[in-house]
Amino acid sequence: MRLELPVIPLRNTVILPHTTTPVDVGRAKSKRAVEEAMGTDRLIFLVAQRDQEVDDPTPNDLYAWGVQAVVKQAMRLPDGTLQVMVEARARALVDDYIPSQFLRARGEIVTEELPADESVVRVLIEELKESFEKYVANHKSLRLDRYQLEAVKTATDPAVLSDTIAYHATWTVAEKQEILEQSQVETRLKKVLEMLSRDLERFDMDKKVSQRVKDQMDTNQREYYLREQMKAIQKELGGGEDGGGDLDNLREKIENLGMPEAVKTKALKELDRLERMQQGSPESTVARTYLDWLVDVPWIQADPETLEIGHTRQILNEDHYGLQDVKERILEYLAVRQMTQNLEVRNKAPILVLVGPPGVGKTSLGRSIARSMNRKFHRISLGGVRDEAEIRGHRRTYIGAMPGKLIHAMKQVGVINPVILLDEIDKMSTDWRGDPASAMLEVLDPEQNNTFTDHYLDVPYDLSKVFFITTANSLQTIPRPLLDRMEIIEIPGYTNLEKSHIARGYLWPKQVKEAGMDGKVEVTDAAIARVASEYTREAGVRNLERELGKVARKAAKFWLEGAWEGIRTVDAPEVPTYLGIPKFRPDRAENEPQVGAAQGLAWTPVGGTLLTIEVAAVPGKGGLSLTGQLGDVMKESAQAALTYLRAHAQDWSLPEDFHTKYDVHVHVPEGGTPKDGPSAGITITTAIASALTRRPTRMDIAMTGEVTLRGKVLPIGGVKEKLLAAHQAGIRKIVLPKDNEPQLEDLPTEILEGLDIKLVENVGEVLRYLLLPEPVMPPVQPGGENRPQPGA
Repeated sequence: MRLELPVIPLRNTVILPHTTTPVDVGRAKSKRAVEEAMGTDRLIFLVAQRDQEVDDPTPNDLYAWGVQAVVKQAMRLPDGTLQVMVEARARALVDDYIPSQFLRARGEIVTEELPADESVVRVLIEELKESFEKYVANHKSLRLDRYQLEAVKTATDPAVLSDTIAYHATWTVAEKQEILEQSQVETRLKKVLEMLSRDLERFDMDKKVSQRVKDQMDTNQREYYLREQMKAIQKELGGGEDGGGDLDNLREKIENLGMPEAVKTKALKELDRLERMQQGSPESTVARTYLDWLVDVPWIQADPETLEIGHTRQILNEDHYGLQDVKERILEYLAVRQMTQNLEVRNKAPILVLVGPPGVGKTSLGRSIARSMNRKFHRISLGGVRDEAEIRGHRRTYIGAMPGKLIHAMKQVGVINPVILLDEIDKMSTDWRGDPASAMLEVLDPEQNNTFTDHYLDVPYDLSKVFFITTANSLQTIPRPLLDRMEIIEIPGYTNLEKSHIARGYLWPKQVKEAGMDGKVEVTDAAIARVASEYTREAGVRNLERELGKVARKAAKFWLEGAWEGIRTVDAPEVPTYLGIPKFRPDRAENEPQVGAAQGLAWTPVGGTLLTIEVAAVPGKGGLSLTGQLGDVMKESAQAALTYLRAHAQDWSLPEDFHTKYDVHVHVPEGGTPKDGPSAGITITTAIASALTRRPTRMDIAMTGEVTLRGKVLPIGGVKEKLLAAHQAGIRKIVLPKDNEPQLEDLPTEILEGLDIKLVENVGEVLRYLLLPEPVMPPVQPGGENRPQPGA
């Protein structure tokens, strides 16, 4: 029989015949369909949607099979929704939709095919009732009242029974639709029984899983219970017991990371042990953390290097002015890399130590080297490190054990060939926890660091591809075995001309940009030179940058106060307006010859300086007094100078017993500053000789050199800084040891220009060059009859 009826599309449910159920109708077309049915014979088609997300379904969005139902009651809710009570009477095949303001279609009522063998049906009915009773008992979320249960128990019609059970079961829309489309009663009974049996088997499996978990857990460990339940499910499915694919992913990483075979074997063994552990136990956490570290550090991943020397030279010159020795060493390394990249050669990365005072650009140079080579950069600060475990890591037996700084760095950069800067390596110390400097021996030895072993990882790790750069302010505190493994590159400090270049090209543009004064204020070279000489006293440029920053900030204040418009140029005389009274007085040489004085040159951590030696010879018993906070080495130089003059008294017209009649007092001004070193030997000798012979010393000549008892002049260090100090003080004549002549070739042209350098081998040459031929008064006499007047 065919009927033409309104259609209500159903979402998330399938209504079966022989059931009565409420349906909430909220869509406008469906409401009109209900109203149409209520106005006629109350008959309607109920058809399920294929896609539950479609709000305005078309005939193509609906199943062909549905039910013919009668609307028993319709009630409008406060939100406008219609709650309709429908009684499904028969299956219907809806196949001909009619255009309308709502869904309307023609459908045919499907006649059910009754079973031929009633005995088979009776057996199926009994099995179905028994299975459904078990289903209800095991399904905690299925709640049926006693009337509904009684209706199932007393049902004798196989068609009604199968539809009623399928309606109550918590199956999917597709599964219930499959039951609806089955018109043969016997086949439908078997299908419903099959689906119930499937669910009962699943319930039984869940019970087994739950029981297995409960047998393995403590009643108070709720979290542990959930993990074990997952493990049991995996076991029943034939999988592993790792509670998911997490450990499988970890195993895959270990297999594919390119670890050495020994490391891979150890990692897989640890992973097997982890899989046997109880999840959440402290041991499993330790094992998992260890494996995570093994897979997080790089083993074969490397950045492609830039081996083009011209490009590298350009970047180094862009970032740093000067520092030619360092740049040449980097270029030499890259040249070797480029020449051997196609050969079977294990190219060892150099290990450089950049030694110099603060502020000369040691740390920033490391970043530039990494950028020029297209490598990742990482800085490790070693200042104050006193625990060996910070280098090698802690053994895993300790609670909270972690790898050392080097493995941390390798994990962070993610490649095996970074540039690692070991900053302030001279400031490591030792205590009862070990000696980190000794731990660094393996790291910085190119013959050993390809098998560096961190205590935590406990497997060899290759550091040979790492380009290590270390920095230090002094080599004195670096242990000799450690220093022996590094190439020393000294960065002695910048000349004033270099400081001016750096300030002009790097520091000043940065400071005016940070102050927002770019294009509004400039400084002259003379102003920069004055800032460098009168407001800073350093070998580097850190304080110079700070003072230029003050100039830029003060200029910003003046600008906002309307002090000027356009571009303002700060010249040298205006510098105190921005920075206040000068903090330092530049060295100025004396021009007039002096008795009992000599002009020396000294090296300090912030550069060279003039060192004036004053000597007075007074009647006494031959004592030697030393003042000016002199160190032991300098005191010994004074003693050696006096002994030399005693041994050569006749050569300089001195009485042989002067040392028993006169006390010699050696003083170095600026007594608040400690002074030490052997390079003042010839200066002290000259000053003592001048005081005893009364012959004035030329103060327009500066000198430096160590003296021996035989009068030999030995070489000294810090030539560049000392010559620069003399040049800045206006001194143009210098006395240097003959053995320092090769070092003059490495000095910048701006230092050597205008200097008259005399190279000497013995003290006699020095005294003949420095002492004027005629004394201003008679020299000391035996018995001390005359009292000398130093400086007269």
